[in-house]
Amino acid sequence: MVNNKKITQTTSKIYKNVINYAIRETKIKGRLELKRTFYLTTPIYYPSGKFHIGTAYTTVLADAIKRYHLLKGEDVYLLTGTDEHGQKIQEKAESLGKTPKEYVDEMAVMAKELWKKMKIEYDDFIQTTEPRHEKIVQKIFDYFMEKGDIYKGEYKGLYCVPCETFFTQSQLVNGKCPDCGREVREASEEAYFFNMKKYANRLLKYYEDHPNFIKPDYMKTEMINNFIKPGLEDLCVSRTTFDWGIKVLKDPKHVVYVWLDALTNYITALGFWSEDDSKFKKYWPANLHIVGKDIARFHLIYWPIFLMALDLPLPETILAHNWIVMKDGKMSKSKGNVIYPEELIDRYGLDATKYFLLREMPVSQDGVFSPESFVERYNSDLCNDLSNLLNRTVSMVNKYFEGKVPEYNGTPNEVDKELEEFAISQAKKFEEIFNNYEIANSIQEIWNLVSRTNKYIDETAPWALAKENQQSKLQSCMYHLIENLRKIAILIRPFMLETSDNILRQIGIQNENLISWQSLNDYDKIKNVKVIEKGEPIFMRVNVDEEIEYMQDLMKNR
Repeated sequence: MVNNKKITQTTSKIYKNVINYAIRETKIKGRLELKRTFYLTTPIYYPSGKFHIGTAYTTVLADAIKRYHLLKGEDVYLLTGTDEHGQKIQEKAESLGKTPKEYVDEMAVMAKELWKKMKIEYDDFIQTTEPRHEKIVQKIFDYFMEKGDIYKGEYKGLYCVPCETFFTQSQLVNGKCPDCGREVREASEEAYFFNMKKYANRLLKYYEDHPNFIKPDYMKTEMINNFIKPGLEDLCVSRTTFDWGIKVLKDPKHVVYVWLDALTNYITALGFWSEDDSKFKKYWPANLHIVGKDIARFHLIYWPIFLMALDLPLPETILAHNWIVMKDGKMSKSKGNVIYPEELIDRYGLDATKYFLLREMPVSQDGVFSPESFVERYNSDLCNDLSNLLNRTVSMVNKYFEGKVPEYNGTPNEVDKELEEFAISQAKKFEEIFNNYEIANSIQEIWNLVSRTNKYIDETAPWALAKENQQSKLQSCMYHLIENLRKIAILIRPFMLETSDNILRQIGIQNENLISWQSLNDYDKIKNVKVIEKGEPIFMRVNVDEEIEYMQDLMKNR
């Protein structure tokens, strides 16, 4: 039996901390320090097959955002995992001659191995078949029943098995599922429903009062015009036609339907309504949920309503990004156009793969993957722009100053002064755009700095300064080149850690204070630094035709 009064009191007591700061004791003079917490999540992935670069993109995005906030000195917690119940999983396991649990456990291992290969620094990986999740989902279901938010009825409608979702005729697109485009079938069964209509106006008011709740903005308009204003349908939250799911305690012939089960992982993983709820007290409400546009409706409508029904504060922001598609549409094995992240990593390296995924994927529109665009980014951005800048700079410091980086002596000319102002302004632009989760655009600001620094070499012509014995200007030139490389290494650190470390090693930066986010505004800091004796290219150009042919062959031989 769920004690509603006790739950309500507990909820009110715990979640007053909406500022989302954690008070942490420090050993420095016994004082207390406020350290901002940042809780972010990926969706929990449906393990129906091997993860392609679309799934990898979402996780790389979350990992980059985590690393960025860590650089800023925040207490960050990243959750990911797998969504393991439902009819599709049961049918998939049976087709392979396995139990559903055997199948989902194998898929969870596959996911963890991929994230390890991609050096994703998640803090928790939740499987929805874990007892810590299932027990709390049952409590939440009972709580909603006793509160009157869930009622029993019969569902007759059009059902999409892959999406595990019912639709009305008006919601279909060309007679097919509006989310995945597949065929739907008529279905009828006894079911429990959540009273979504009860919370519709409250949700609209929340949208209005919290402009940063949904990103990008057009998603909010889509939710309002397509789903809420036409009349929000009550949500089917249980099933009886299959049994691979969490049993409803008071009516065990029903299993909890996927979205009430899956969405609650964001709080069950933190220990909501469990004996140890310290993480929940510390990190909830979430700062950021990251989801793909195919599951935007569930996160932007159903999830906030569930939280309202639980009297919990809502997440600060839900980011619903678009897809990575191929030139001929969505990735599909039948089309022969699927690319897996391991294949790119093994051939081009982890950082190049992460760079392309984040750089080529605008949040508010689909990003297009093609072998041609990947190779172009690799050769142009990484080899010509970044690697060449580092190599030229290290070579010149060795040639003109025996590898010792000159110390800062001000700005002996306007070019140096302008470069300083530009570098600091670009760091601020990056931060502003990144904080708005326009990641591809923020990376462009870094490459603007890379390009400007390359141009600076041509403007100052250090070979001419050396020939004319203009020592002061030459010293300043070398210092500013090293300093900009230091700044670039910090800016790319959230998503190109190995490359960042490599740049810093080559230019002789080891002091942690010179790798901090706060140091991006500093100039007069590098002292007693020596570059490596011989520069090492961090990216090597590849043959365009060979690499395009290689990737095309990969996709054909599925």
